Amino acid sequence: MLTQIFEQFGVTWPKFIAQLVLFIIVYFVLNRFAFGPLLKVLEERRKRIEEGQLNAEKIKKQLAEAELRYQEVLRKANDDAQILLEESRKNNEAFSQREMEKAVKESAAIVERARHEITSERNRMVDEVKREMVSLVVKTTAKVAGKVLSPEDQKRLSEEAAKDLAS
Repeated sequence: MLTQIFEQFGVTWPKFIAQLVLFIIVYFVLNRFAFGPLLKVLEERRKRIEEGQLNAEKIKKQLAEAELRYQEVLRKANDDAQILLEESRKNNEAFSQREMEKAVKESAAIVERARHEITSERNRMVDEVKREMVSLVVKTTAKVAGKVLSPEDQKRLSEEAAKDLAS
């Protein structure tokens, strides 16, 4: 009965078995030479993207730490300036008015130099972090895209990344 149903639909056992064998062969060939390598490439790209994200988080942490150090140095400089001012006030009776003005100017100069050094250090760190981020963006983009970027592409990506970081 089952044979009659297959014959009514035009299925013959030798052809059916041959087609089944061919299907299984094609499936194993595709699985080995197409799907496997493709899945491997996709997994590698996913790992590279994760690494890029981890690096970006690391750089953000470094920037936050640099900002904390900047605040600490500024606080210390302000404390030192306050100490110098207090000492100047205590010794006011012993010094003449001219010596008093000199001490105040020196403390202001120390504070100004400290602020200048802090600002320079902070700007240097921010620039360094920006360069690292731009480099990571260009490298990650090149790896994800799977091609070597031309100098124009690298420049354009660098400018876009720098613009995004600045805002």
